[in-house]
Amino acid sequence: MRSSTLLALTAHVLTAAALVAKDGKTGKLPALGFNSWNAFRCDIHEDKFLIAAQEIIDLGLKDAGYEYINIDDCWSLLSRDNATKRIQPDLEKFPDGISGTADKVHALGLKIGIYSDAGDLTCAGYPGSLGYEEIDAETWDEWGVDYLKYDNCNVPTNWTDEYQYWPEYWYGDHEDQVGGTPAPAGYDWSTSKTALRYNRMRDALLAQSRTLLYSLCNWGHSHVEQWGNQTGQSWRMWGDIVPIWEGKDDYSWGFMPIINHGVFFLEWSNFWGHNDLDMLEVGNGNLTAEETRTHFGIWAALKSPLLIGTPLDVIPEEDLAVLKNWEILAFNQDPTWGAPALPYKWGINPAWTWNQTHPAEFYSGGSERGIHVFMMNTLNKTVTKSAVWGEIPGLKAGKKYEVTDMWTHKKLGSFSKKLDVKLAAHDTAALLVTEVGGKHPFPKPAGLPKPKIYETKPKRWLAPELI
Repeated sequence: MRSSTLLALTAHVLTAAALVAKDGKTGKLPALGFNSWNAFRCDIHEDKFLIAAQEIIDLGLKDAGYEYINIDDCWSLLSRDNATKRIQPDLEKFPDGISGTADKVHALGLKIGIYSDAGDLTCAGYPGSLGYEEIDAETWDEWGVDYLKYDNCNVPTNWTDEYQYWPEYWYGDHEDQVGGTPAPAGYDWSTSKTALRYNRMRDALLAQSRTLLYSLCNWGHSHVEQWGNQTGQSWRMWGDIVPIWEGKDDYSWGFMPIINHGVFFLEWSNFWGHNDLDMLEVGNGNLTAEETRTHFGIWAALKSPLLIGTPLDVIPEEDLAVLKNWEILAFNQDPTWGAPALPYKWGINPAWTWNQTHPAEFYSGGSERGIHVFMMNTLNKTVTKSAVWGEIPGLKAGKKYEVTDMWTHKKLGSFSKKLDVKLAAHDTAALLVTEVGGKHPFPKPAGLPKPKIYETKPKRWLAPELI
């Protein structure tokens, strides 16, 4: 019953999102590129984007698949043109306008992204697009824009949802919402005013000649995972990121809270639509090498978009190596297996425990190459984690399998029953598992069973079509 329903849901998802991807390819896989916010905030100028674009090429990142150069907030003047009502680029920051910058980025064989907001003002106080969707979509089309990040600040009261679902306000138990009004059972969140605001921009973009990748940034509000795939190609699941392991800083969050929330909604992600865990912090803050690997590895494993957010002209070699790891990227960008890695065991806590310090630690998923296992150490000490074949979908208990370390690309050997891995604090093992000799253990994506823990997943976290 559930398997046939899941196939029907997948077909629906592909059809719905393909309406946005008019060219039949944009947004099928998670976006790879660069975004300015984590690197520069509002301190932006065209030169910084052209440097980033050139570094994407010179550092081999374009060859690795990175293609978008995205301008975040603060690119415009503080008011629209009185006559045309168009948003006006700040010519001190972009002397040739956004269209001029777009031409230069396109000449390098890359794509350019822009930022706006589904409210009156952007988060930094610049003109938003609510009520101006058609004008702004036409403007970006004329400028040659390829990607839109659409934020959720400064929403007027007449556009406030009747019911509120604000996941980043959860502290402790995931039923404990601060300031929200719970919706009745069975409420269709695609009818919410939030969904309507984002759908208005979707319709305006669809009316243009260019195909833009449409990235929804509403922080997981209004159960965006339930309607995001009918609206855009990715949707943010939580508040903003900050380069720390756990905890929060004002409205920004560390890696563990973001992973903790995202893992409950992975069934909604597949080809054409992806849960967005927020832009990358690789190269920022005081992250250890182990934390950097976990951040990038888990983001990639869960099929999040991967948008670099650090100045590329000064990025350390070890961080660049993480961003270019071809095996991790290949899983994220696999053309045949669209689903993310799923948790098959929780680790520190019982399955489906909401915990912002120790989320699920054991994940598995398939690619064209084999079955992949990701084991995360959330503790502040070195531990040994065991990949037990009988617990992992697609593998058989007691059978011997060949294992490759995806970080080092080295074959670790052949192992029966399980593989034990010693992990330093906050590190993640990334393993490719194949038959001895390299044959795929389970070559058909449609038949791969879900992990057994999904049999006990609380109904409130299941997609309605799967209940």
